[in-house]
Amino acid sequence: MSGPGDVPPQLLRRLRPICLGLPETYEEPAWIGVRWRIRKRTFAHVYTPDPGRNLVYPRHPVAGEPPTVMTFRVPAAELLGLTGSGFPFFRAGWGHNVAGALLGDHTDWTEVVELLTDSYCELAPKFLVARVAAPAGQRSAAPMSRPPTAG
Repeated sequence: MSGPGDVPPQLLRRLRPICLGLPETYEEPAWIGVRWRIRKRTFAHVYTPDPGRNLVYPRHPVAGEPPTVMTFRVPAAELLGLTGSGFPFFRAGWGHNVAGALLGDHTDWTEVVELLTDSYCELAPKFLVARVAAPAGQRSAAPMSRPPTAG
């Protein structure tokens, strides 16, 4: 089993400002890796899986390193579209709207901002989602390149 220290520090440095830039979020160690939450709901989880366990992610090598996986929520209507194209995305083995992505040098960080913002919007109370969806200059969250979907 891996721990929070197993997530490459450069990935945590990229993910933290995205996740903590959303209203009322916090970070905590998860049973494996690190997770970000709104209230008591996890909207992002990043970890390095233990290769000895039953894996629920595609076994694509990423630069010869152990894979780093990020799971997040996706509007249910968009799950198949996102995960159907394959690498780096996959459908998690739990939940009706949980997807995962393998992170690495190939990662499109603009897309990660969008995905994590959507994930947050799937779980946050509507009054907090409204703060994210407000016009630029009127919100405290990270910028979005597309509005969240209704859910």
